[in-house]
Amino acid sequence: MQRTIFKIQKMDCPSEEQMVRMKLQNFEQIKTLEFDIPNRKLDVYHSGNPELILSALETLNLNTTLISTEETNATIEADTNKSQRKVLWIVLIINFVFFGLEMLFGIFSNSMGLIADSLDMLADSIVYALALFAVGGTIALKNNIAKFAGYFQIILAIIGFVEVIRRFIGIEAMPDFKTMIVVSVLALIANVFCLYLLQKHKSKEAHMQASMIFTSNDVIINTGVITAGLLVNWLNSSYPDLIIGAIVFIIVARGAYRILQLAK
Repeated sequence: MQRTIFKIQKMDCPSEEQMVRMKLQNFEQIKTLEFDIPNRKLDVYHSGNPELILSALETLNLNTTLISTEETNATIEADTNKSQRKVLWIVLIINFVFFGLEMLFGIFSNSMGLIADSLDMLADSIVYALALFAVGGTIALKNNIAKFAGYFQIILAIIGFVEVIRRFIGIEAMPDFKTMIVVSVLALIANVFCLYLLQKHKSKEAHMQASMIFTSNDVIINTGVITAGLLVNWLNSSYPDLIIGAIVFIIVARGAYRILQLAK
């Protein structure tokens, strides 16, 4: 058996991890995968030519390079389908619930930051749902769902970005900064909990869990919305909310593009 280490520069949160898992799920020569998200590395235990695995990873456009390959006699304990499904269902439900909450409160509080963050939570929910289908699902079903989810996310991101532009040039009511901050703090806690569960599923080392939490895009986005809420209050302006909303919509569109890569 061989151990091949890949450097995946753009793998910075569990969403990318699930995309990699789905991309490699049908390689019979792969025994197991070990992810090091903070260092953006992937260890693949497999037989056969590692170049085939590299070619598959390159289609995800995550800037993947092959670092090293060596023979190993390591004993691998692969995750069971049952344990994978349990963790994925938990994070899926949490993300989807907060998608609904942030969308609802975003509309009522007139905050594009919350609305955009809700779509980011929806994007994560879609990735986890795709991962659940991938555990024992058919390739055709996975590809069809990936296409629908990807195009749906892109449409929502475009609509949201256009709304941000409209609000920039028009006169809109100020967003409710208190609602922005409270809901974003709750979403931040939820994301930290999800990341903790995902990391605990593979490792109990505290420093790995902390590294994963603080390098996650989701945590950064939640912090950005909280900061925008504070700036809305201090500057008495809606621009901070619109700016963070525009940034997150771009991130959502980028994530949708990656989802579409899975269908190829």
